[in-house]
Amino acid sequence: MILGDLGADVLKVERPGSGDETRGWGPPFDGRGQSAYFLSANRNKLSVAADLARAEDQALLRDLMAEADVVLENFKPGTLERFGLGAATRLVAHPRLVWCTITGFGLESSRPGYDFVVQAESGWMSITGEPDGAPMKVGVALADVLAGKDAAIQILAALAGGRRGDRHLVVSLLHAATSALINVAQNALVTGREAQRWGNAHANLVPYQLFEASDRPIVIAVGSDRQFAACARALELPALAADPALATNAGRLAQRARVVDAIAAQVRTRAAAQWLARLASAGVPCGVVKPVLEALAEVSSSALTGVAPARPATVRRPPPTLDEHGAVVRAAGWAAFASASVVSDAVEL
Repeated sequence: MILGDLGADVLKVERPGSGDETRGWGPPFDGRGQSAYFLSANRNKLSVAADLARAEDQALLRDLMAEADVVLENFKPGTLERFGLGAATRLVAHPRLVWCTITGFGLESSRPGYDFVVQAESGWMSITGEPDGAPMKVGVALADVLAGKDAAIQILAALAGGRRGDRHLVVSLLHAATSALINVAQNALVTGREAQRWGNAHANLVPYQLFEASDRPIVIAVGSDRQFAACARALELPALAADPALATNAGRLAQRARVVDAIAAQVRTRAAAQWLARLASAGVPCGVVKPVLEALAEVSSSALTGVAPARPATVRRPPPTLDEHGAVVRAAGWAAFASASVVSDAVEL
């Protein structure tokens, strides 16, 4: 979808009859019977249904691959090879082709890739949730999202670089997730100690968490010593502002409970809007906790095509119905649509 937003012609190859499994991941469904889940990731794509076991459909896919710039697939190892459609043979046959395989756990593993499992095994769940609560997944399938972005970046780099070197790109959900641990991973590597769950707090910064105002929750995200001094003054906490022991982040970490308890007690005394106005005028990063519909009301979004991409990307096509473009593709081939093409073979999600 990212590549489609940026102008690529994307052909989604789906299983006949049922198509992409996420077509059934509902309710909710829209008025055409399309699941919201499917709609969220399939704008700017064309759809053709093909059965890998049928010789004529294998021939169709070989023809499409011959014209494509990129093949993107996420089959278990050996699946495409059984039908003569694997990366090794196709890359030899088409020296200009870039091939991207998305896996759950790497090429050496046949385990199916599901975001929830990856969130568990990547360390994410162990650090998400309240400190005394159960491990918790992130609220969206973020490992899937990050792997998709990794794939788009690798594909664009391969195309921009003239496809030099290895033209078979491999992205795994597990690697996307573990690499996204970033500072949490580095904390553990540097100290040799297991990472903790901090809930809405931060392992390395104080104050950097959620606080309850009198009417709704807000977040305060102090990232520098200067910001802390400004925060304490804006919250009318002169004792914190004047204490040299709290002048550095290390000092505030050492007295986390004292700082957080004082701020929490003060924030509860007024409405969120009042505190946000004072903090913002002092240059302190802060925000109100918004539910999804309130957040979406402030951006360009559509029940059909989702949150609009940032410019220069555009929405050119709504998510397709199953095999919506099959007849045209079979009759006229890729040339009926293609300008800079991507064949997306996503039968197995």
